[in-house]
Amino acid sequence: MAEVRKFDGLDALSRAAADELVAIIHEAVAARGACNIALSGGSTPKRLFQILAAMGKDALPWDRIQLWWGDERTVAPDHADSNYRMTREALLDPLALDPARIHRIRGEAADPGAAAQAYEDELVRALAELPLKVPVFDYVMLGMGPDGHTASLFPNTPALAETSRFVVANPVDSPLTKGPTTRITLTAPALNAARHIRFLVGGADKAEPLAQVLDGARAPDTYPSQLIEPSHGGDLVWFVDDAAARLLEKGTS
Repeated sequence: MAEVRKFDGLDALSRAAADELVAIIHEAVAARGACNIALSGGSTPKRLFQILAAMGKDALPWDRIQLWWGDERTVAPDHADSNYRMTREALLDPLALDPARIHRIRGEAADPGAAAQAYEDELVRALAELPLKVPVFDYVMLGMGPDGHTASLFPNTPALAETSRFVVANPVDSPLTKGPTTRITLTAPALNAARHIRFLVGGADKAEPLAQVLDGARAPDTYPSQLIEPSHGGDLVWFVDDAAARLLEKGTS
């Protein structure tokens, strides 16, 4: 069962999540010599990235950390909507991180399906663990939209039914995407294989979907965040602020 940790605001949430991530990184590097992290886009992770950047480059063993993404928009890397661009501005550039350790999704590719396959191939080569042949992240960072989506697993889209692919090009038509588009996203099998999965959820507009995801009936086609359940012994923790948590049943810490 997922753990829920509640905080009085985005800054407190972000600082707690950053502190825990630092501990997980050190643990992974000590145990396996490296830490592989799947990052999220959106406004909530941005604050966490800023906190990590403010710690300075010497605070973490960045030469042992590999950065990946959970999803990307089909835009150029310098586009305002790019998840990569947000991370670059908030974290990568301030710390002058080694580009060789940064594995972005090629959202600008003419063929999103080919870009998804290329990213899956890269993930499998780098992170697949035998005998499962599933890429295993040390840490997956996720957000949740006001419609209950996570990564680019939007309600009633084809990617929700995927059981064998790890990265797909997902056709989406949502008010949140301002109409039809394609998103490149990790699938539930890839996300669920991680050792540590963390949702960062803040804001009053998340209260109703959060309550449905955590306390409501199972309906992952409507609330795709319900698809996230560790599958290989990992753990799942929700970091939520008071505004997002206001409709939750008791049991938050």
